[in-house]
Amino acid sequence: MSLHDDAVLVLKGYEGQPELRDVYLEHLAAHPDGVYKPCTAGHVTGSALVIDPAGGRVLLTLHRKLGMWLQMGGHCEPGDATLADAALREAREESGIAHGLALLPGGPVRLDRHPIPAPCHWHLDVQYAALAPAEAVAEISDESLDLRWFRYDEVAGVADESVVRLLEATRARL
Repeated sequence: MSLHDDAVLVLKGYEGQPELRDVYLEHLAAHPDGVYKPCTAGHVTGSALVIDPAGGRVLLTLHRKLGMWLQMGGHCEPGDATLADAALREAREESGIAHGLALLPGGPVRLDRHPIPAPCHWHLDVQYAALAPAEAVAEISDESLDLRWFRYDEVAGVADESVVRLLEATRARL
């Protein structure tokens, strides 16, 4: 099965946000390359909110290009077999937590469609949550300006509404 096929299956099985889910499915139906960065009509991305439920905290990255505190995530790559694989790979790469991260069961937590600068027009982000082991030590990657753990109640003060909604949805699923 291709990554494109996996994305379609994952989205068809996702019961939240039906209108936005349908936008993603229409995009994938129209664009066989719609999971990869070269698709200028937009492309599916995978992200994961790294969360430490025992410590009541989340790990956010200060994105180098955007200058915003965000969850870990990015573009799908040819080696990614599934959207979940892409999200977990991005979480590991950007958090520096090489061992012990595990996606929260149940598939994606949310979807978030946001505009990006040309030549592409949209990121169609499929958002997961990754559980970090209590002893996890994060290491900043070259994609970040900073990397920091925030208590749940601090997130709204540093991150945008999409990250806040992702945290809320993740906590509701825990």
